[in-house]
Amino acid sequence: MIIKLYVEGGGDSKALKTACRKGFHQFLEKAGLKGRMPKVVACGSRRNAYESFETAQCKSDGLPMLLVDAEAPVTEMSPWQHLRNRDGWSCPCGASDAQCHLMVQVMESWLLADREALVSFYGQNFRENALPKNENIEQVLKLDVFRGLEHATRNTRKGAIQQGLTQLQCPGLAGSGPRRGPIAACQASPGHAAQSRARMNDQQA
Repeated sequence: MIIKLYVEGGGDSKALKTACRKGFHQFLEKAGLKGRMPKVVACGSRRNAYESFETAQCKSDGLPMLLVDAEAPVTEMSPWQHLRNRDGWSCPCGASDAQCHLMVQVMESWLLADREALVSFYGQNFRENALPKNENIEQVLKLDVFRGLEHATRNTRKGAIQQGLTQLQCPGLAGSGPRRGPIAACQASPGHAAQSRARMNDQQA
């Protein structure tokens, strides 16, 4: 059965969507799915990702899966219930919880899980001490993530982090560090990342 992963990210251009797919491909490979990879579909906006998933699910087009930012702290056991409460999105056409994956509050949070990769990527003048101290990235608020990353990178040669563009690099960058990013992400996100990894492995078994 063909598994398609509909992800938030990639903007509106072909080049940005290609970069997004490549980043997720690298991240998922290092998460242990090499040889059993889902087809990554970069959908641009969060809403477009949901609607693309909904169409595929209701047309019985293989086994679709959804991956979007949680955008807020998650208090419900079911990811679909979280999306219903926050966004008014219903669970389409009998989709299961195993088909819905949340990327913590915002994708950039993954970078906080693999700080060695950030230090290596940005190099000289990167201020690691400006990053949020909470090691559980699920608990770090969006504003604190963006503020910390901006302060940490503003004096580097690459310049301050840009939310829209860096989002495309997040999966690949978070998977590039010596701590093997996906493992670090699962340790720092015991709810979302660890559960998503386990569910994808179960679906591909």
